[in-house]
Amino acid sequence: MFDHFLVSVVVIPPVLVIAVRLLAEHLPPRIAASAVAWSAAGAALASLTNLAVFALKAFAEIPVIGRDFGWSSRVVAADTAREPWVSWLSVALLAAALIAVRVVHRRQRTMIELSRIPAGGHLIMLPDPAPHAYAVPGKPGHIVVTTGMRDALTDDQFRALLAHEQDHLDARHHRLVRISELAAAAHPALWWVTRHVDYLVERAADERAAAVVGCRRTVAQAIGKAALATTRPQVVGLHAAGGAVPRRVRHLLGPPVRRAGAILCVLPVALAVFSLLWTGEAAYDLGELLHAAILRR
Repeated sequence: MFDHFLVSVVVIPPVLVIAVRLLAEHLPPRIAASAVAWSAAGAALASLTNLAVFALKAFAEIPVIGRDFGWSSRVVAADTAREPWVSWLSVALLAAALIAVRVVHRRQRTMIELSRIPAGGHLIMLPDPAPHAYAVPGKPGHIVVTTGMRDALTDDQFRALLAHEQDHLDARHHRLVRISELAAAAHPALWWVTRHVDYLVERAADERAAAVVGCRRTVAQAIGKAALATTRPQVVGLHAAGGAVPRRVRHLLGPPVRRAGAILCVLPVALAVFSLLWTGEAAYDLGELLHAAILRR
């Protein structure tokens, strides 16, 4: 069974990161954001399930539990006799991962509650000289812009900004970001994938704003001005990863990524699917191992 641990817990998550890094600038952002986020979620789920399988095996190796359930703990332990540490290491890793996921989930819920706006229209202008603009997901969602940000942009650039934030709401980008954050909590190797999902949802909103405004250069100028006006990265989990603004502007000043590039999204998805299938086999193998242990008790 050790090969299942090796593939789904040790190999697939970093390979997924490498694949996304290599394909980063060649994927249509709207399709890629979903593909990358859900691939990370699949890889994280496969890793957690593998750890759970090996954690169950660890407890099945305890003689008193074997006697109570009617199987030979020696037969169970013999399956990974060359790697005796893997079962109990999985218990520790599973506990750490579940705690991390719980912490991130609670932080996400807290951030959402803090961002709720009890009253006001769809567009809320805050009298604040600090330049900020962000989308607040909900039913209905809101776009919040400070007077400082409004004053920093021309009318066309402000329309581009609103179209950008509206796309975050329409496409529910906050869900993709939250999914990728939970995946990274479950497996630290997926942390960079989470950062790239942040980047992809920003790029997707940029492209939508360019289609609404009808001028890619105007959106690029709005992004550049907003970045220069803002003294620090901005809120509610939908900001671009640090250093990504020049890349976003460069893409807007060039032609859109061809939709044909969407086929490249198959690679991260395939990695996640393979890991999930391999994990299913791990669970099946554990059942077979316990059955054999009962027969050889």
